[in-house]
This record gives sequence, structure tokens and C-alpha cells, in this order.
Amino acid sequence: MARCGDPNPVNAVKPEVFIVSVDSPATGQSDPDKLDTSVPHSARIWNYWLGGKDNFAVDREAGDQYRQVFPGVVDVARASRQFLIRTITFLAGEAGIRQFLDVGTGLPTANNTHEVAQRIAPDARIVYVDNDPLVLVHARALLVGTPEGKTAYLDADLHDPPAIFAEVIKTLDPNQPIGLILSGVMGHVPDYETARSITRQLLAPLPSGSYLSLNDGASLISREMQQAQDDYNDTGATPYTLRSPDQIAGFFEGLDLVEPGVVSCPRWRPDVDVDTPADIDAFGGVGRKP
Repeated sequence: MARCGDPNPVNAVKPEVFIVSVDSPATGQSDPDKLDTSVPHSARIWNYWLGGKDNFAVDREAGDQYRQVFPGVVDVARASRQFLIRTITFLAGEAGIRQFLDVGTGLPTANNTHEVAQRIAPDARIVYVDNDPLVLVHARALLVGTPEGKTAYLDADLHDPPAIFAEVIKTLDPNQPIGLILSGVMGHVPDYETARSITRQLLAPLPSGSYLSLNDGASLISREMQQAQDDYNDTGATPYTLRSPDQIAGFFEGLDLVEPGVVSCPRWRPDVDVDTPADIDAFGGVGRKP
């Protein structure tokens, strides 16, 4: 489910703001004045589960109903966020990546991609991509970074990778490795082969040495999570598809997987100081483009 709080303001420097909108043939341009508060929204529910304030009564109600069926969903949300932090730490540190493309950004929270990356590499450049009107409203919070680096927000559709990349290269160098982040977003593409095609299209223009960090909700460990997701999808909100670990691993076809491969999120280079169940229905991994 889409990611989502308030960014950490410590040592923040406000750079020039870069917000770009791209008209998509699939959905058209997002309009921040057309926020629909009549149906629950996954990014706002995610925000609610993580203790954020950027949500409405309809989101809290849906989140509570989901949690009644599957109480462990809060652990899933936290594990996904912790996985994101650890993988970006790896990419900016050990892998030496200095450019990041975060597609399906979600609502700002603590430890956003640019915050984690720029703590390690102050000159890191980050482009966030989303087409949610609520995320667009909060986009400026995502654009607070270091003076050495650069952050930009692109209002564009996941289903239109060529349009995304045409704008991305105005901020990122297409000849240098890029870390592509797809955290909890591909489940919003119901058809698996379409989701794989989008991932391949996003990876195709990236140079050798680039990386993919991807995690999504799964349907392996808890039968209750699948039931809760089915109930949520019936509310009229944008549906989210839980996939098997093998299907999630399929997104990394053609990439060299970083150890330990595609695993339950808490098992990917675990943080011993984080108290999260080791096996939950969120799987992910990191792969390097040869």
C-alpha cells in the first residue's frame, strides 16, 4: 500500500522548490483542489497506521476495520518503512548511489528518502514521483534537503514511465547510476504482467550499476491479511493486490539480487534494535542492474 507524518526538521535547509506536473493520458493532471474525502485512501490510511495526522475520518474508519480483521497490519506498515530506510542506507552507503528516483512517494513522514540518503551523502539528488492530489499538497515538505544536494517532486502517473523519465533527467544524470525506489506501490497495479512491464520500463533507461529497491504486501503468512485486503478493496477505494513472494521476486528479473535476496522485509539486513516480527506479509529486496 502507498507510503505516508511530519518530516524531521533537524538541520533542514530550504532549497529552491522544484515541482513539475506531467499530463498523463491515463489519468490527466492531478488537482490538489479535488481531494476526495468520501472514500478511504491507502496513503492516508498508511499515514494513520504510522501515527500521522494527514488523514480523514473515512480513512481512520477503514484503517480500524482493516485492523480489526488483521491486527498485524501495523507491523506490516512499520516493517515496510524500516525496510525502506535500511535499503536506502545500503544504497547511499555501501553501494555509493548518489541519485534516487522514488516512485509512488506517498505522504511525507520521518526518514523520507532524501533525509536518509543525504545524511550519508549530502550531495545526493532525489526525485519524488506521485500523482495523488494530497501528496502534491504536501510536496514542499519533501523538498527540504541539504544545500549540497537537490530534491524535486514530479506530479506524474506510474503508468507512464517515458513521461516520468523525460522530466527526471532534468534533475538526475541519466549517465550515472540511479536507485529506483518502488515501496508498496506495485500492488496498486492489479494485473501482474502490467506491473512487471511498468517496472521494466522504469528500469530500462537507467544505466548499468543502477539499483531497484522494491517491497510490497504479500499473501503468504496470514490468511486474515488477505481477508482484510479484500474487504478494503470492496469499499470503492483504489484496490491493492497482495502477491506471493515469488511474484514479488519476479520484479527483479534480469537484476543481480543483493543478499539476502527477496525475503520478508524484517529479514532484509535486519536492525537488531527494531522490535518487529521476523516473518510478516511484506516482502522485498534490492537488485543491481548489470
